[in-house]
Amino acid sequence: MIGHCDCNNFYVSCFRVFMPQLRGRPVGVLSSNDGCLVARSNELKALGVPNGMPAFQLSPEVRRQTVLLSSAYALFGEMSRRVVATMQAHTGPVQVYSIDEQFIDLSGLSTEALQGHAAELRQEVQRSTGIPVSIGVAPSRTLAKVATGIAKKQPVFKGVCVLEADHPATLAHLDRMHVTDLWGVARRTGEKLERMRIRTALDLRKAEPKEIRKRFGIVLERTVWELRGVDVIRLDDIDQKRQNIMTSRTFGKATGNLDDLREAVRSHAQAGAEKVRRQQSVARAIMVFLSTPRFRSDLPQDYPSLTLPLPMPTDDSRVIVGAAQRALEMIYRRGYQYAKAGVMMIDLTDRDGLQLDMLDTQETEERRQRSAKLMGVMDALNREFGRGAVTLGGVRKDERWRQRNTRQTPRFLTSWKELPEIRMG
Repeated sequence: MIGHCDCNNFYVSCFRVFMPQLRGRPVGVLSSNDGCLVARSNELKALGVPNGMPAFQLSPEVRRQTVLLSSAYALFGEMSRRVVATMQAHTGPVQVYSIDEQFIDLSGLSTEALQGHAAELRQEVQRSTGIPVSIGVAPSRTLAKVATGIAKKQPVFKGVCVLEADHPATLAHLDRMHVTDLWGVARRTGEKLERMRIRTALDLRKAEPKEIRKRFGIVLERTVWELRGVDVIRLDDIDQKRQNIMTSRTFGKATGNLDDLREAVRSHAQAGAEKVRRQQSVARAIMVFLSTPRFRSDLPQDYPSLTLPLPMPTDDSRVIVGAAQRALEMIYRRGYQYAKAGVMMIDLTDRDGLQLDMLDTQETEERRQRSAKLMGVMDALNREFGRGAVTLGGVRKDERWRQRNTRQTPRFLTSWKELPEIRMG
């Protein structure tokens, strides 16, 4: 059997661990630049606020009741790590699917023991980290995610739901579940399935696998088998290495200053290069783009972009940043107020595979080893002391392009000066 753990309202829950005064209150977490709602507490959902709503569209009545907070990704990442570490200490192998979701190997446990073990694990995570979680258990990953959805929405399950593939209760729930509510079934796929009179998850379960594969591909065929309780999806299949990596952000304030744009592009290029190294790939080319505010009809519009091949496939931040800066110089135009910049790593390939074919690069083995060592030290220092501890180029205090974080909370876990204080007596 496979378990699926989903942290409840994860971003909000992370803040509530250190700010208990937020419990029971409507809380919203904002996207980059404090633009849209990316997470809502149950209390905010009950007020009818949809996910993704721009913050300025909140009604005055809702805004008076709601606490809005800027995103704190360093906090979210550390709390996620603690949740995973707690589970690893109390159960079988854990596979991380996202920052707030994990799959758990529960093979070897009897059907009778599954409910109790999952309940104990849920309590241990809550006790050790303060993060509430829901756990679903089933023979396949798709059904396990279905079970987690039941555990989250129906209080009678107390946060834990175990599903048997062919149990009447499982079939009844699948019959009430729209097909687009399934893991991996997008809206457009759902529209095509509806034309085949496949509207519910149960309809898809009953579909002919070969016909589904012919029309939609092997991924959806696997979903059919998963709904029947056959474990055929692997996270290695889902989380394949990306062929392109984009790093971009909307600025805190539009700017036409070339120095501001240089700093933004340099920052994005460094972040992208780090992501390339993290998945053990190298990039063959990069694309740099700029964008003026799309909704400012009073300003002239410009959306330039340029793709440059790199001198050799690389993950070296110095090479990537240098190429990105050259691309920026070529597309920058005076007289425009730019609100966004981005850098995309293009045509990524496996780093180890590249090393086997030295004909594809003029870079010597010695130079590659020096580069790998330097980048490894830079990444290690940034992991140890926080992102941005080691960068290429200087950093100004008045960076206009930086994001707005007007509702930023204390950095509870990443800044000594902002650690919570406890006073006794």
